[in-house]
Amino acid sequence: MSRKYFIAGNWKMNKTPEEGAKLASEIASIVSKDASVDVVICPTFTALDRVSQAIEGSAVKLGAQNLYPKTSGAYTGEISPEMLREVFAKFVILGHSERREYFGESDAFVNEKVKFSLENLINPILCIGETLEQREADETLEVVKTQLLGGLVGVEASQMGSVVVAYEPVWAIGTGKTATPKMAQEVHGSIRALLNEKYGDAVGEKVRILYGGSMKPANAEELLSQKDIDGGLIGGAALDSNSFCDLVAAAKRAP
Repeated sequence: MSRKYFIAGNWKMNKTPEEGAKLASEIASIVSKDASVDVVICPTFTALDRVSQAIEGSAVKLGAQNLYPKTSGAYTGEISPEMLREVFAKFVILGHSERREYFGESDAFVNEKVKFSLENLINPILCIGETLEQREADETLEVVKTQLLGGLVGVEASQMGSVVVAYEPVWAIGTGKTATPKMAQEVHGSIRALLNEKYGDAVGEKVRILYGGSMKPANAEELLSQKDIDGGLIGGAALDSNSFCDLVAAAKRAP
């Protein structure tokens, strides 16, 4: 089944609003109105408004790096879906390994966020993946299964068209290490099988599964040629317009 490739840039805690607007403008000028690949950039909260303006009129879409599963209230330091929608954010990264590790986010809390984002018309990018210790203990597939199914509790088949899954082997993030295409496909294939089992092939085969472990222009084509790798959640390479757009170009060339 043909799935539209998806390249998302996670800027993490990088780029001021001014720097972010400049980078976004560069990306938007290269991508222009070409929507053959879904392109999403996820800046810091303070840069969202400037970046939103910078990409207006292009095919580039805006995403956020987090949200809180409440409409408003006494949640110091948090941000609601309504606030994200007002700056035209269409996507949100949820369950990123850094949120799980540094902020103690559990599968249950990530699940709350996934459901709330869907209820509020923001498309979640659900991140799952194993640590180096878990991989060396041969626990990869079990960890991925627990995080995937835990994150999708209560999510209906009819909502899955709005969900993107990102597999991020934690040991490959920011380390320069990368899973071989064969290793990555093995996990992506198991994720696809779990989705098919839970929702049926008609739904599971349509869900995009991104690779989030140090995808770069040098390894993108081989990764994207794998059967169940539908794009990338990009970290370091997303902070440079040329390298990021090289990944978009690789996705356009992919079979």
